[in-house]
Amino acid sequence: MFLQFTLKDIIDILLVATLIYTIYTTFKHSGSKALFSGILTFFVLWVVVSQIFQLRLMGAILNQFVSLGFFVLVILFQGELRKMLTAIGSTRRWRSIARLINKGKREQELQNERRIIAPLMLACMNMARKKSGALIVIQQGMDLTTFAHTGEVFRAEVNARLIENIFFKNSPLHDGAMIIADNNIIAAGCILPVANNTDLNKDLGLRHRSALGLSQETDAKVIIISEERGKISFAFRGEIHQDITTDALQHFLEN
Repeated sequence: MFLQFTLKDIIDILLVATLIYTIYTTFKHSGSKALFSGILTFFVLWVVVSQIFQLRLMGAILNQFVSLGFFVLVILFQGELRKMLTAIGSTRRWRSIARLINKGKREQELQNERRIIAPLMLACMNMARKKSGALIVIQQGMDLTTFAHTGEVFRAEVNARLIENIFFKNSPLHDGAMIIADNNIIAAGCILPVANNTDLNKDLGLRHRSALGLSQETDAKVIIISEERGKISFAFRGEIHQDITTDALQHFLEN
């Protein structure tokens, strides 16, 4: 006998799968993956003890924990829940869905996005050669306005000379991060959240930790140029790729 699914059942399954995927990726990139796995294991244990084997004493104890589980989860994961809700409610994400319907407009926007890669690559190569430290953030689906307002807000086209001048050693904005959104530079000298992972390489400086911290909280792409070594690194989705080549950087930006 074959299982028969109605359209409502299929929509339900897709929504649940999307929600589970969103929750998993949020916790994975925030560094709370182990804690999330522990809670999931506890839930499976509760189902086995209470529902399958029906052990009364152990089941009653676990039921007390489960009854308070919602409030405990909110307390433990308030930061992650905020990130998840921000990702779901991102206006750029909803606009992306609309663009899928209008393919012509999407193709035009893709061409505009590719245009900023060449000046970005040129600026990064020149700054790496001169050992000029830099921290460049490229907005993706999640809005970065909150971080932009920690620095100097303006609007300018992505230009290699402008980027190099902003990160020039004597520039008042060279210590902060530059944020690019909608194919324009929207702010510079911005302050980013610092990653506090205990397993990080001790040689990573503040720029690298700030880039990793932002990539854990948002879906932004972050380019880091080391002032000491003149090497390029790239942070995305809670991971940092150190000392990459210009070809690798171009690959990360285009994909």
